[in-house]
Amino acid sequence: MKFNTKVIHGGQQHEKATGAVMTPIFQTSTYAQSSPGAHKGFEYSRGANPTRSALENAFASIENGTRGFAFASGLSAIDAVLRLLKPGDEVVTGNDLYGGTYRMFTRLFQKYGLKFHFVDITKTENITNAISAKTKLVWLETPTNPLMNIADIEAITKAVKNKDAAILVAVDNTFATPYLQRPLDMGVDIVMHSATKYLGGHSDLVMGALIVKDENLAKELHFIQFAAGAIAGPMDAFLALRGIKTLHVRMQRHCENGRAVADFLNKHSKVEKVYYPGLEDHPNHEIASKQMDDYGGMVSFRLKNEKREAALRFLESTTIFTLAESLGGVESLSNHPITMTHASMPEEERLKIGITNSLIRLSVGLESVDDLIADLEQALEK
Repeated sequence: MKFNTKVIHGGQQHEKATGAVMTPIFQTSTYAQSSPGAHKGFEYSRGANPTRSALENAFASIENGTRGFAFASGLSAIDAVLRLLKPGDEVVTGNDLYGGTYRMFTRLFQKYGLKFHFVDITKTENITNAISAKTKLVWLETPTNPLMNIADIEAITKAVKNKDAAILVAVDNTFATPYLQRPLDMGVDIVMHSATKYLGGHSDLVMGALIVKDENLAKELHFIQFAAGAIAGPMDAFLALRGIKTLHVRMQRHCENGRAVADFLNKHSKVEKVYYPGLEDHPNHEIASKQMDDYGGMVSFRLKNEKREAALRFLESTTIFTLAESLGGVESLSNHPITMTHASMPEEERLKIGITNSLIRLSVGLESVDDLIADLEQALEK
């Protein structure tokens, strides 16, 4: 099936008892057994639930994987990946990461004996140079949050596997979604999503996803999910499954509007710099064009006025862009990374990579692009 068909039908079956086209919400914790161990494939909903299973099949289908897993949040999905490791193991990752991921790495797992190396992932040699005999995982975000840097997934994966085939490579594909790039097809071992964002698409759920191809890795992750218990509930699974069915048409508009907003900001006299991989002057534009089918709906920019007050004035003045955490919903959102998503990152580290007082991140939604640009225009003039 082509992608636009997969999001609607991939991995799905009509419900057997009634023929329901949409998978019902199986709001149950447990399942009747005719004899101990004799059941219909479900025992207890921490292990499996029919609604969650349907969603996990959809995850696997749209990412060209064999197994998908739905977690209670994106961070709990990342937590499950790190539980594959043991004290003394090392992780190579980017220096431009979602603040929650950075916080988990540095404030939770570092004290449990894992060591993290934060490097500029736009250069493959930075990653390979950081690999040691203790490296067990390379964790990538691309595009990155919030600076929209692009890692060459295929080149990095090949270089890592050439050094040590046992090192796992994982990609946070939240910003791009499988509509734009499919890391498993580029040799990656694990794809992660905050399904709260584009996969759900309507700002009404919190969820994480992992997708893999290797069956042994799938068994390990399923055990971790079952043993630790950070599962998605059936109602959220139903909402995410519904959201995936419109992913293709939503992403088309996100991309169209994102490009238009980036072009507008790039020409505005009060804007110092725009971070959007679709712009030809983006340092990673060529790589983005090679591995992505389009450039997405996330746009970050810096004001020429570097004072924090200037950014706050802009953020408080928009009427269509809502100042809020998160991204990837149908509505347009704005975000101030230093006070919101990246507040847990030390100031020295933020400034080192360019997360400054005047940096603003936009999640460009599905509204009329004329209205979005008019909203940005009036807020920039305040």
